[in-house]
Amino acid sequence: MPEKTLTLRVADAYQRDVGRGIARVDPKVVDELGLTSGDVIQIVGKKKTTALSWPGYESDHGKGTIRIDGYLRNNAGVSIDDKVTIRKIEAKIAQRVTLAPTEPLRIVGGEEYLSQILEGRVLARGDYVPISVMGRKIDLVVTSTTPTAEAVIVTDQTQVTVGEQVKEAPRAIPRIAYEDIGGLRPVIQKVREMIELPLRHP
Repeated sequence: MPEKTLTLRVADAYQRDVGRGIARVDPKVVDELGLTSGDVIQIVGKKKTTALSWPGYESDHGKGTIRIDGYLRNNAGVSIDDKVTIRKIEAKIAQRVTLAPTEPLRIVGGEEYLSQILEGRVLARGDYVPISVMGRKIDLVVTSTTPTAEAVIVTDQTQVTVGEQVKEAPRAIPRIAYEDIGGLRPVIQKVREMIELPLRHP
């Protein structure tokens, strides 16, 4: 029997959640889908991605929203206020994950470092993943996983390898997302309405 799916409206993530690969789901929807904290969900927009589900705050109860950061929005091919469908899925333990940087990347012990910072993350092929190297944010792309699955979870036993640099996709993640600007939520909302919405709905 296929897992139940629901359609939700995309909202911006809270700053504390940015880059963690988690989705804050309307608590009412959490109950309807029988989700528990840390369950893996598939998010389907123009593209598919996966995230760890965490319940949204009580202020989001009944609003039918899913709060995801700029990386997850990019991975799902959606923007704020777009609609996505979600469903609970089972992720497999990753034996191997291959990542490709979108710009030159040289770090001593890089693959061991990546294994540590990605432990516990749920990934899917094609996902963009942010990492911080010496205070600098670099985007990596998941180019393959073993086993091949809708989603895999990185553990301390997962072998992480770095492949050749790839060109950033045309719809790559912006260098600064709305959530990167902390403490200015009302101002950010006004800026977004002035700039983004007229572009999407002229």
